[in-house]
Amino acid sequence: MENSSDDYRIQALDQDTQTLLKTALKDPSSVNLEKVSNIIMDQSLKDQVFSKEAGRICYTIVQAEAKQSNGSAFRRNLLNRLQQEFKDREETRERSLQEWVCYVTFICNVFDYLKVNNMPMVALVHPVFDCLMRLAQPDALMNEEEVDCLVLQLHRIGEQLEKMNVQRMDELFFLLRDGFLLQEGLTSMARLLLLEILEFRAGGWLLSGTAHKYYYSEIAD
Repeated sequence: MENSSDDYRIQALDQDTQTLLKTALKDPSSVNLEKVSNIIMDQSLKDQVFSKEAGRICYTIVQAEAKQSNGSAFRRNLLNRLQQEFKDREETRERSLQEWVCYVTFICNVFDYLKVNNMPMVALVHPVFDCLMRLAQPDALMNEEEVDCLVLQLHRIGEQLEKMNVQRMDELFFLLRDGFLLQEGLTSMARLLLLEILEFRAGGWLLSGTAHKYYYSEIAD
């Protein structure tokens, strides 16, 4: 995967941090990988655009480290940090909705990119489900930002996640269906997004052309 560092959205970082990440992408054994994983995590929590790109950075560092020394120190450090933030997720959500949404985006992004023997990392399956289940609770469905995050993640990794655990995906969709049918006070946008994701999974993680046109013209309006 040949990418200029500009593709990784790291221009927003200060010069020293950019240099560190650029080095990690090419020569991981020459830098402190714990520091690198912390920088990526911290930046992901602050910056929603970065949190969507960060999985790709992690993937590239993991590949480079495996090739260079057959090592997995970066992946281990990254998982430790993800786990630490996961434990504090409720406090994060209460403190800052944006940070919480960024965390969910990042962990789903890492789940999408980082594979072991071409399979998603088992260690991330339950934490990712737990985050998505939290976004499907009645109080979260009242926040368009959280509904939007939930639907985006399910578009991206729903099918992969379902293959890892159908039962939990069923539980998640029971919550979404109940939220859509029974919950009062949802915004019309949240209702539309929920209906769209219910149809998306019902259609085998695909939207028909007609449905796509319907939802996306509504959203554009």
